[in-house]
Amino acid sequence: MLGVRSNAEPPEPPALVDSYMRPITYLRLSVTDRCDLRCVYCMSEKMEFLPRRDLLTVQELHRVCRAFVKRGVNKIRVTGGEPLVRRDLGELLRLLSGERAAGLSELTLTTNGSLLTERAQELADAGITRINVSVDTLDPATFNKITRGGDLHKVLCGIECARRKGMRIKINAVALKGVNEGAITSMIEWAHAQEMDLTLIETMPLGAVEEDRTALYLPLSLVRENLKERFTLKPLPDKTGGPARYVRVEETGGRLGFITPMTHNFCESCNRVRVTCTGTLFMCLGQDDAVDLRTILREHPTNDEPLDRAIHNGIRLKPRGHDFVIAKRAAPSVARHMSTTGG
Repeated sequence: MLGVRSNAEPPEPPALVDSYMRPITYLRLSVTDRCDLRCVYCMSEKMEFLPRRDLLTVQELHRVCRAFVKRGVNKIRVTGGEPLVRRDLGELLRLLSGERAAGLSELTLTTNGSLLTERAQELADAGITRINVSVDTLDPATFNKITRGGDLHKVLCGIECARRKGMRIKINAVALKGVNEGAITSMIEWAHAQEMDLTLIETMPLGAVEEDRTALYLPLSLVRENLKERFTLKPLPDKTGGPARYVRVEETGGRLGFITPMTHNFCESCNRVRVTCTGTLFMCLGQDDAVDLRTILREHPTNDEPLDRAIHNGIRLKPRGHDFVIAKRAAPSVARHMSTTGG
């Protein structure tokens, strides 16, 4: 009988697969619930944010990500709130870039773009080559109204600065009835002229906001039909690891994505989980099943086995899908805000 070498490498832990046999390969990591804007569909105007002591440290965030990468996650998207308001973000991104040797193939970030001019070099230095920027309109007054005080010119300058640093940009726009629906065509033409993809997103019933979501909700099935009067939309098989489904706009040559949690959910192929800035693991954006990782991290600072076990058990709780409903006088499907869960 052959003996086992004492210096043998420990076996690799099994990949993460939920109870519906969906491999989990994508982690969305929130680094803060804070934001310098107050978008009407995202949060209350007088939003109260968490005390900073409740947030995971850079080292704790890295440790969580390392545990996921070890189990087969190959894409991490850093989100918020607004991730660029976190001062030590650059340190975290540099640590996460080091996980590429362990199997991380994509490290990206979603931002509102308001701080991009100041921090684009830092992102580039940390190895970020692609980011998503949220821009719902190209009209400065409408942008200011949607964001409750945002400066569109500042965001556009930030986008250009990031492009000069070599980053590829994808624009995200939430489709809002009566607000930006008449400008979607111009958004497509602008983004594609700058060689940027554009993804349209349906508003979702997350957290209590002052606005009536039924008044703002614009089904993308309707948007798509209206766009066909102006553009030729050719379906594409492209997948970027997220929920968007893409078409090629023949007239512009650019790519247009649709994220449709309400009119056509994408739960059957969901490969994502979320970790909040406080270390709570949510298996679904639209459900409340969760696992507290922060307590485990702090009770076992040098032993990753309890963390690995908690992640494994949490993935088994991942539901088949969400139960989003938008209706007048209905409570939000999920009480927590998007900024708390991570965009």
